[in-house]
Amino acid sequence: MDPRQLCIDERLRLGCVYCGGEPDTRDHVPSKILLDEPFPASLPVVPACRECNQSFSLDEEYLSCLLEVVLKGSVDPQELEHARVRDILTRKPSLADRLLDAKHVDENEEITWQPELERVRNVLLKLARGHVAYELNQSRTESPNNITAIPLALLSESDRGQFERGLVDEISGWPEIGCRAFYRACGVPPDPHQDGNWIVVQEHQYRYMVFETSSVVVRIVLREYLACEVVWDIA
Repeated sequence: MDPRQLCIDERLRLGCVYCGGEPDTRDHVPSKILLDEPFPASLPVVPACRECNQSFSLDEEYLSCLLEVVLKGSVDPQELEHARVRDILTRKPSLADRLLDAKHVDENEEITWQPELERVRNVLLKLARGHVAYELNQSRTESPNNITAIPLALLSESDRGQFERGLVDEISGWPEIGCRAFYRACGVPPDPHQDGNWIVVQEHQYRYMVFETSSVVVRIVLREYLACEVVWDIA
């Protein structure tokens, strides 16, 4: 039987995935500010209330600019490749100054960056909630048990391997009938954006995975630079 023909019950009709309120807009997950143009033809969207949809914009803008300047080592718009970041930093010199203040050079000319962690955390939590809703049809408006973000290059070889593999040996059971993870488990239809356990939204820019065992886990890689994980314990 084709699982796409099975009924979807009311549990799969979510409210705002960020606060649980009445959804009156639809939000892209990830937001386009974290991607390059031309954008993918079909971006994941989730239900959201207007207030939540708009409340993350400045933090997403900050994270997008932060990633670009860290990768390029400069806040000068003329030295950046991402067109939208160039435009933002040209229009908002105060943001460029804040990012420059986050740059530290030690006596050995080694550069480190001290990001505004709360803003980064806000975006990662928003993204994770959106991916859980889109893939598992679950609402995770409660606080997660853990949020981490670390450059991929700083992971040990074993930690990098574990992070990239995701769920391998544990059996988590079948996802709820009607959600995207259920279709994917059935192999109907095969997802053209799937690379192993990863869903590649845009190559070299954004990929993610979602799996559920005794926890709901979302892993995200931004710009093939920043490895992120958000975990909700459910056991």
